Order: sequence, then C-alpha cells, then structure tokens
Amino acid sequence: MSGRVFYLSLQACLNALAIGVVAKGLVLLISLFTNLAFYGRFSFAENGPAGNQLGLFVIAVPVLGSLIVGVMARFGSKAIRGHGIPEAMENIILHQSRIPPIITLLKPLSAAISIGTGGPFGAEGPIIATGGAIGSFTGQVIHISAAERKVLLAAGACAGMSAIFGSPLAAILLAIELLLFEFSPRAVIPVAIACITGGGMHLLLFDNQPVFAMPDIPAVSDKALLTYVLMGAVIGVVAAGVSRSVYWVEDLFEKLPIHWMWWPAIGGLAVGGIGYFAPHTMGVGYDNIKSLLTGQVPLLLILSLCILKYLSWVISLGSGTSGGTLAPLFTIGGALGALLGAGVLHLLPGSDINIATAALIGMAAMFAGSSRALLTAIVFALETTGQTHGLLPLIGACTTAYFVSFFLMKGSIMTEKIRRRGVATPEEYTPDLLQQLSATAAMQPSLVSIQEQMTSATVSRLLEQQPCYQAYLPVTDAGGRFKGYLHRAGLAADNAPAALPLIPEKNLPYVLATDNMQTVTTILGSYPIDVLAVLDNSDHKQLLGVITAADVLAAYTRHRIKDAKYHSAFYGNIRLLRVMARGKTILARS
Repeated sequence: MSGRVFYLSLQACLNALAIGVVAKGLVLLISLFTNLAFYGRFSFAENGPAGNQLGLFVIAVPVLGSLIVGVMARFGSKAIRGHGIPEAMENIILHQSRIPPIITLLKPLSAAISIGTGGPFGAEGPIIATGGAIGSFTGQVIHISAAERKVLLAAGACAGMSAIFGSPLAAILLAIELLLFEFSPRAVIPVAIACITGGGMHLLLFDNQPVFAMPDIPAVSDKALLTYVLMGAVIGVVAAGVSRSVYWVEDLFEKLPIHWMWWPAIGGLAVGGIGYFAPHTMGVGYDNIKSLLTGQVPLLLILSLCILKYLSWVISLGSGTSGGTLAPLFTIGGALGALLGAGVLHLLPGSDINIATAALIGMAAMFAGSSRALLTAIVFALETTGQTHGLLPLIGACTTAYFVSFFLMKGSIMTEKIRRRGVATPEEYTPDLLQQLSATAAMQPSLVSIQEQMTSATVSRLLEQQPCYQAYLPVTDAGGRFKGYLHRAGLAADNAPAALPLIPEKNLPYVLATDNMQTVTTILGSYPIDVLAVLDNSDHKQLLGVITAADVLAAYTRHRIKDAKYHSAFYGNIRLLRVMARGKTILARS
C-alpha cells in the first residue's frame, strides 16, 4: 500500500510540473488572442478587451471566436464544451477516469480562443480539465487501476488550479469535495503533493503575491458579522437561481432547430452585444475582481458586473462554448456583495460594514452556494487575498449560502449537468461500511459438520438429514482444524469414490476472524465458491464458522438500517424504514 502511494505521488508530482507549464502557456495564449482580436498586434502582454477601439465591430469578435470553438468541438472532440469540472466528474464516475488524450490539446486551445475573443470566462476551468486529462492519460499509459487513475486525474486537475491561482490548500479541498469522493491517504497524499508542486510552479512562472491582493480589511464586529451572515443567505438564494439559470439556458439552446456546432456563435453574439455597452464584462476579468475588492468601485460598474456580466456569462456558457465558471462566479458574487454592503451602509450609515469585506464574502459565498464546495470557497478566498480578518465573515456567509442553496436546489452548478444524464454523485463522504465490519459480523456456524475421515456415503446421509443449499462445504479434521472444501457435485456422481472428494485447503481461500468484510466480498467475487471458511487468528486454523454472500448482504443491511433509523429520526424521512419493514413483512409471510 505505502509503495503504491509513493509511486502515485511521484507520478502526480511529475504531472504537476508539466501542468504548471501548460497553465502558463494557457495564460499566454489568452493574452495573445486578446491582443490579436481586439488590438491587432502580436503580443503576449497581459491585456483585457475593455480598452478596445473597435466600436460596433467588437460584436463580431466573440462571434468569430465562438464559431471556431464550435468547429473544434464538432470535428475535434465534443468533450471540450462546458466548464471542465462536471466533465471530469462524469469521467470519474462512468468511464473509469479515462479522458481522451486529445483533450489535453483541444481544451486549452479552445478555451484560449474563446476567452481571448471576449468570452466572459476564467482560465481555471480549462486548466482543471486539461490537468485532469494529463493525469488520466499518464494513468492509462502506466497501466494502473481505475481507482489509482482517479487519483491522478484529480491530482492533475487540482494542480492546474493551484498553478493558476497559487492556492494549493484550496485545490486540495476542491479535489476532496468535488472529484475524489473519498478522504484516504491513498488519495489525499498524491493530490496534496501535486497541488503543492502546482503552487511552486505558480511562484516560479507567475508571481509570489496573492492573485487578488487587496487592502487590509478591518477586524469584524459582532453586528457586522451578523450582517455578513444574513448577506450570505441572500447570496445563497441568488446562487441557486444562477445555477438553475445556466441549465435553463442550455435547455433553450437544445430546442433550437440548428446543429449544436452553431450554438456558441449565438452565445458569442450575446457576449459581443453586451460587451459593446459594457466592455468590462468581456474576457477573464480578474482585474474586475481586484477592483471590487478595493471597495472603491463606482455603483454603475458594480451593477454592470453584477447583472450584465451574469447575462453575458450565462448565455455564453449555456450555448456550450469552452470556459470556466469560478472567475465569473467570483465577479458576479463580489459585485452582489459590494452592492448589498453599499445598500446596508445607505440604510444604516453608522454600521460597521466594510465594502471590501462585503465584496470578499460575496464572491466566496456565491461560489460556495453554486458549487456546494464550502471549504474550498472559504480557503480559496483566504489564500488568494491573504486577508485573515476575513475568516469569520467568510465562514458565516459561505455556510449560510451553502445552507440556503442546499434547500433550494437538489444539485449544484457542478453536478446538475451529469445528474440530468442519470449520473448520481455521492452526497456524503462516509467510510466504506464493509471496511468497518469484521468477518465475524456476518459469520454463522457451519450448518453441517463434516470431517475428513468421513466417507462419501456418510456425508450424503448427513446432508439428507440436515439440508443446506451451499455447493461447497468446509471440512475439518477431528480437532476442528480446517482442511479444505467438499464440492457436493463430487458426491452426486455415479462413480463417486468412497473417500471424500476433498479439495485441499491450499487451493481455495479462507478468511481470518479479524479480516474485514471488504476482504470477504473480494474473495467471494474472485473465486467460484459460495461459502467461505472463517478461521481463528492462530496457526492452528480452527474453523470458527462460514460466510455466504447472503450473510454479507444481511450484515450490511442490518447496519444500514441502524444508520437509516438515525437519519430518519433526524431528518423526518421514514420512507426508507417503511420500505424495509414492508419487505420484512413479506418475507415473514412467505
């Protein structure tokens, strides 16, 4: 086990080094396409579309870029559409973490074209998808298990996020909350090493300052904290609406009587039209987030980023183009938070509300409510701003946003797409129950006691007196020590020998009393036997009992019923218990 973890960690680290370079390349490509499309110059200098002088021609730029992305999706790979994380989740759940290698090329290129021509997206979604594709590809090349490939996929995806934003801890939490569906050393250690490596690549290739550096915010008072918590509840309502609207727009595009290849161009038309009146809504918009966090943004710009940025983003994303959701959600949430903060100050001039703090908790609460990645949102806001005084209001606002969104929407912006396709994602991360139960929890005494000195005739008479359905029966010596299995088919043969047709113990498996049920199920599923001998832990191999597949299911169900009773008492959901009780009644009558 430890050797495999070391091997995966080494591979994850090597992948992260490559992903860091890819992340830098993606940012440079976005800058190049932005300069070419809006300023007509070949330059990798960081620049946004807001300063363009194209006039009405600016409407055509996003349309052209979206047309190119549509063609790439049609003739390259349809998987480049969307914002990356749902697609990664679907590959983990349905396709054994296998992502086509072509995604490693097409996803960053299509995203760079989309964002560089004005698409209102962030670079994080595409690099997460690309990093995941690199992790999956290396996992396919080195021929590891699907579970280990999942770890490399998650490690690659989150290393990309860490490389872009310099937020390794938030990236680790993102993997746990949205991709891994587990918390174990086997999974977390390689992911953590990859994210740390990605963070190191950020320092090497980007900067050592927080990505969204902002002026120091004051310590929060008790009244201000309560206000921020209530603001989080409002943002949670908006977050649920934002998540629903993305898929509502997608449904509208599904009804169009034209091929989906042309949909991004329609989304690009909306981006260009809105961008003509509000240029700041186009492009990545990290500078918009930085401006909001100063607390000194004019009200008109705040309204523009809150409403027009949302419209541009939701239409473009719903059209199926390529781009990320994190930066737009942060922009929209930050603008909404600043707007709410300004409203509170207007109504209560003497309150302790700080506009910059309101913008900070707004952007994090919007992400927490939309994605249901609570811890990721809190830590990401802290890592990318370096504002420790923001911890309390962030926890309060993000938690209430998560709470409200949870009751208003079944899925999230990350899971709704695949949920509609019938793919269920885990809603809670609990330890595997089979790992918690020992073999003795399902063990029962052997129904028939067969000893190796018995003859076939004796055993046949014994089975007539004590009927049992198992095809394989454990055999012991006179002292009760396990000697092997008797296959009943050998007794029924016309030329059955007088001595027992014993299958030696060395040829078939057994389990020890201290083994867990996961070991039991693995063995039962791997060998052509319907009963498994349970031995004590000494060298004497004393037979303690047997386990069948039915015993495993019964033990599992007993413990699940205990959990169901607890959860039903807590949540008031007794439907599961009624179903189980009805099943028991039917079995009892039969």
